[in-house]
Amino acid sequence: METRISSWNELQDSLYENAWIDEIQRFRPPFAFRGLSCADFTLATSLMRLTDNHAQLEGHLVRNFKKYAHRDVVDQGSFWYWLSVAQHHGLPTRLLDWTFSPYVALHFVTDNPLLYDCDGAVWCVDYKKVHEQVPEALRSLLAKEGADVFTVEMLKDIPSLSEFDGLAGAEDFALFFEPPSIDDRIVNQFALFSVISNPLTGMDGWLRNHPDVYRKIIIPYELKWEIRDKLDQANVNERVLFPGLDGLSRWLKRQYLPIREKMKS
Repeated sequence: METRISSWNELQDSLYENAWIDEIQRFRPPFAFRGLSCADFTLATSLMRLTDNHAQLEGHLVRNFKKYAHRDVVDQGSFWYWLSVAQHHGLPTRLLDWTFSPYVALHFVTDNPLLYDCDGAVWCVDYKKVHEQVPEALRSLLAKEGADVFTVEMLKDIPSLSEFDGLAGAEDFALFFEPPSIDDRIVNQFALFSVISNPLTGMDGWLRNHPDVYRKIIIPYELKWEIRDKLDQANVNERVLFPGLDGLSRWLKRQYLPIREKMKS
């Protein structure tokens, strides 16, 4: 479902729609969020953006990452740990970055002033509904742990992506898992990853085949500066989400962008 909002207050209502969970009497929405600075951008993975024959390169990329990064990776027992570290450090993989935080998603809608002339979007995916469609063995894992989202430890008995893909039946399935807390960036961004049982399947295409599990909120470009300023006041910015000197520099660069440059956008 696609919704176009027209104000900050309407945006808050849309982001927190269906947040109340009656069984536990708490506001605990089962949503993963991904913010895009341009609403027309797809949910293609970094692997899909690499080349047309990306499926053939996937195994080579992961194998060589493990070979050359061996001395820099502390936990070497889980394939999913390796894959999380690779994704986190920029290796093209079939993983896609999401967050539990709608405000972190809004940051990525508004972090690039050069794209303030186009509408943005936040994808909201109900991971509980997504996980209702994973194979029985994986549903049993969630039930055993009393969890709604997978972890790398829960997936440790699946030693490769080829074996993961082999769990699929007639249709591809998707799942969400939390990466290990490798550093403050993952922690502060409240991060999680999605993965699909086929490197050729894009997340947006998979979601459109399952319209009951997601919403796409369109954010008019006219609202971007208001959202950006309110996020900065709430301390949701590059300095916090990318701890260190690089994040600090990115934050200061945007904070002190001359007005004339803002108007060009």
